Amino acid sequence: MALEDTLFGRSRLLLGDEAMKSLASKRVILFGVGGVGSWCAESLIRSGIINLTIVDSDRVSVTNINRQLMATTLTVGQVKVDALKERLLSINPSAQITTIEKVFNEESADTFDLDSYDYIIDAIDSLKDKALLILLATKTNAKFFSSMGAALKIDPTRIRVTEFWKVKGDPLARMLRKRFKQNDQYPKRKFQCVYSDELLQNKGPQPEKEETLSQITKGQTNGSLAHITAIFGCTLAGLVLQDAVENSAE
Repeated sequence: MALEDTLFGRSRLLLGDEAMKSLASKRVILFGVGGVGSWCAESLIRSGIINLTIVDSDRVSVTNINRQLMATTLTVGQVKVDALKERLLSINPSAQITTIEKVFNEESADTFDLDSYDYIIDAIDSLKDKALLILLATKTNAKFFSSMGAALKIDPTRIRVTEFWKVKGDPLARMLRKRFKQNDQYPKRKFQCVYSDELLQNKGPQPEKEETLSQITKGQTNGSLAHITAIFGCTLAGLVLQDAVENSAE
């Protein structure tokens, strides 16, 4: 019996052969492999996605350990996409994992062939870059899913999925909508978001030194917890899997 038949035996039992073939044929690109994106990537690979491109420019920091999948005391200092790729290949050595150590922004956007993917997943922190990805991704034929803010939350029961313009209680979604209106630039089509309307306050002091580019561009550092970021990430993966499985039956 082939390794992949054993790896995905339980998935095949639930979904069937056609759905598993559909998952294996899909090309997915994931922007941001931090607290949300790292869990999304692992969930995709464990579920049968074979072709995955992961995009992130940061290195693993000790402050990532509380919530990012590949962040451990052994991986501090490593390039995030490289550390995550190593883990993903330890799960499925046959997976085709492409790493891009780069910031997605106005300068680099043209280097990404978004039209070549079946699914585009947004787990970017930066407001400006996130807005740009939304605008460009919704111009493609790819199915697009986006994560709103996962920080300052503790209640897993308040995590929801809805269409972007229907998201309520999330400051990131509100700022994105404001930006689109001010610039008179709007997403070309509707897309689903993972979000929570919970919003707590930081109780601890701000760190004295911001050690990564993403934290610097975000301004204030907000507290976050692994169970919330993991649920956000796994929910994004679930949206991809659900869509691929449903379309395989058509």
